[in-house]
Amino acid sequence: MCFYFTMKVNSTLSYFILGAYEHVGNLKYLYFMLTAMLYIVIVIVNISLIVVICMNRSLHEPMYLFLCSLFVNELYGSSGLFPFLLVQILSDIHNVSAPLCFLQIFCLYTYGGVELLNLAVMSYDRFLAICYPLQYNTLMTFNKAVVFIAVIWFYSFVKFLITLSLNIRLTFCGNIINSLICSNYLVVKLACSDTQVNNIYGLFGIILTILVPLLPILFSYMRILKICFCGSKQTRQRAVSTCTPHLASLLNFSFGCFFEIIQSRFDMTNVPRLLRIILSLYFLIIQPLLNPIMFGLQIPLRGVCNVILGSTK
Repeated sequence: MCFYFTMKVNSTLSYFILGAYEHVGNLKYLYFMLTAMLYIVIVIVNISLIVVICMNRSLHEPMYLFLCSLFVNELYGSSGLFPFLLVQILSDIHNVSAPLCFLQIFCLYTYGGVELLNLAVMSYDRFLAICYPLQYNTLMTFNKAVVFIAVIWFYSFVKFLITLSLNIRLTFCGNIINSLICSNYLVVKLACSDTQVNNIYGLFGIILTILVPLLPILFSYMRILKICFCGSKQTRQRAVSTCTPHLASLLNFSFGCFFEIIQSRFDMTNVPRLLRIILSLYFLIIQPLLNPIMFGLQIPLRGVCNVILGSTK
């Protein structure tokens, strides 16, 4: 299958050129070091929290399983961006082979799909914990959480695999992508063959990507707000403490995706170049760093201490 994929892509186009890079001289080494340090920090904080959750039995609860899935996805998305970005920063010729470009597109877009669905399931989990605290352990069990996580990843991969299979069949008349990374929309714009099917399924895919997570999020928070207005002060405090990190993560990721859509579909030549770069990479850089910081504060200190003490025995 991999051999067929490579031959299919090479039969139409062998490489793309990333046109957003500019010659910066020796500053590229500074940019490389800063980007590498950021990637190292993201890897360390996410892996640390995954290890804490996996090694501490008291944290083997649905909420922490969803957090673990979220941290794994941050590592997955970061690995689809940073190694590629580091190579391009040091390179003088910003070419990327077509198979590698499509692989990056697959990684980054499935990362986005998993992220939104994971946040949607977490909102439903918080709804059950706040609105049905006595029945929570029955309504959201360990096995149900595992099934939710498996469905999230499988659904996201299959949905975008269809998009990718349609894109690699296209015939391209250009190979310059005006971006720092491979973008699905910008690649399809280079096609000179009929893209009607791609556009129809792409629109359908966007609707699914947005509506499927949005419905449980809206439902959950409407019910949570209703409980907060009618409930006691203790209930409101509990809702605020558990939902604030989730809402912050959801809003941050939504803004990042919105910036990326604006960046790729509209003329941004009047916007300063540095700001364009920040907006194009915002949701891929800030989200993997923000989530472990915010949600890590929700992990009980005793869980971290137990892992540390257990490793010293």
